[in-house]
Amino acid sequence: MYTFLLVVGLVVGIAYIYHSVVVKGKRCKSKAKLHGKTVIVTGSNTGIGKMTALDLARRGARVILACRSKQRAEAALADIKRESGSNEVVFMQLDLGSLKSVRSFAETFLKTEPRLDLLINNAGIYMPGTTEDGLGMMFGVNHIGPFLLTNLLLDRLKECGPSRVVNVSSIGHNFGTIDFNCLSTHKELGVGNSATDVFNIYTNSKLCNVLFTHELAKRLQGTNVTCYTLHPGAINSELFRDVSKVFMILMKPFLMFFFKDTVAGSQTTLHCALQEGLEPLSGCYFSNSTVRNLYPKARDSAVAKKLWEVISESLCGLVKASPCDSSSPPRAK
Repeated sequence: MYTFLLVVGLVVGIAYIYHSVVVKGKRCKSKAKLHGKTVIVTGSNTGIGKMTALDLARRGARVILACRSKQRAEAALADIKRESGSNEVVFMQLDLGSLKSVRSFAETFLKTEPRLDLLINNAGIYMPGTTEDGLGMMFGVNHIGPFLLTNLLLDRLKECGPSRVVNVSSIGHNFGTIDFNCLSTHKELGVGNSATDVFNIYTNSKLCNVLFTHELAKRLQGTNVTCYTLHPGAINSELFRDVSKVFMILMKPFLMFFFKDTVAGSQTTLHCALQEGLEPLSGCYFSNSTVRNLYPKARDSAVAKKLWEVISESLCGLVKASPCDSSSPPRAK
């Protein structure tokens, strides 16, 4: 009996330490106030995006909720205004699965908002399918949409610097690969609809996020804009909302104990967005609010440049000679 109790106590102790240290993780320590600053958070109607937007609103920022669903975004808008006490929170519709919607969003934003200090590419999905532009759904929403949005808004970010771009990736990028033949042939990061295929495509899209940040940092050298990418942690959020409901019900107890809640999950994003002195680390990858080393494939400059120029620019219709040059409307007065 003594041995049994000792083992149980040891297991409980380890579980407690794991939950306290790994699951909860580090919190953003920045005390920065953001009055007079404007930020965009994509996918901010739920999950860690919503918690990120709420924190930024509490700090005084003007927060643009860039979301696809008007109904869900307006509900989040009401919540964030009420909990932050700020009226400087607005909803602007954005569907990252539609290049037309991305361009429309950028055009509207540039005409109506005089500043942009922080762009947080938070939105992401985990589901198969095809976008209206004929791209693989996860490739389009998780990479191409944010890629185009960032390029269209870079001039405004430069005007308002020092400013930052934060790209939410995943530790899953470690399992990803970039198959340029598949991209050229199918406009997709992989083929197949099995659970394994879908997982592989998702991790490939997350590798795209890291490579995009790597190349973007190079192109931003000499400017007052910096960029960062991150793994937010394993989050008990709605990323897997399209997975079987029965499966999610069965997994709920496991998720609640071993996965971060959305507040804890937003902390590394906030760290990258707000922490003072990160400028020398532009292009780096963070996890648990700490810089992490990347495997060679995630910092391969040749692959990152090819993904940018040969694939992403081409699919977005951006001018190759000036990839960061957006034909943006006149700045709002």
